[in-house]
Amino acid sequence: MEKFQKEFQIRSYECDMDGFLRIVTLMNILQHAADLSATTLGFGFDFCLNNKLAWVGTNYHIQIKRMPKMHEKIKIQTWPSGENKFMALRDFVIFDENDTEIVKATSQWVLVDVAKKRPVSLAQYLPQYMYIDERVLNSEFAKLPECSQVNIQKEFEARFDDIDLNRHVNNAIYPLWAAETLEPDFLCAHIPAEIEISYKKECLCQEHVVVQTALENLISTHNISSQSEDKELARVRITWQLKA
Repeated sequence: MEKFQKEFQIRSYECDMDGFLRIVTLMNILQHAADLSATTLGFGFDFCLNNKLAWVGTNYHIQIKRMPKMHEKIKIQTWPSGENKFMALRDFVIFDENDTEIVKATSQWVLVDVAKKRPVSLAQYLPQYMYIDERVLNSEFAKLPECSQVNIQKEFEARFDDIDLNRHVNNAIYPLWAAETLEPDFLCAHIPAEIEISYKKECLCQEHVVVQTALENLISTHNISSQSEDKELARVRITWQLKA
């Protein structure tokens, strides 16, 4: 079994005003690479569709040495990196044109019965599931803390364009909502160094979402909840660094 690898060139519309890759685009690139890798291994979208299943992300832990910039060519590697009865791990590394590692990430996924909305055993549907026993981050996805002292709060509505193939808000939108609560002056001067996300519940189109944020030094913690359904959707923690 080999690691899946794909090259990308960063396009202008994927970048912020300073030419750095947007958080939402980084998340989408990780998801796209995961989908392509899963497809080559036989348990991608078509497999899920035929078996009325869906891969649902539960956690991400991302460390960023630097964000790619506009027109830069990058290379991403991804591979299944572990599993237990219900959870599957997947790791990622992004390299620049000099083969220097600039982003690494680990993630956790469950295979869900779409009708019952419940996780299923990997052994039941993927008895030959294989993985490479190599983690780029030895994250155990510890429970993220709630905001202890909320000093920022902002409301959003889940847009039709935020909905993905699983019929709920795409994973990439949650860190975007989190970052959008911060002041523009802060975001102009800073870029993520580390992103941790714990997904709790699905969010559907037109749900009203409230994001509570606490910013202390260069660490922001975020509680994301649905006002419409009175449920916690996700927790996010971002460690920021100055833009180069």
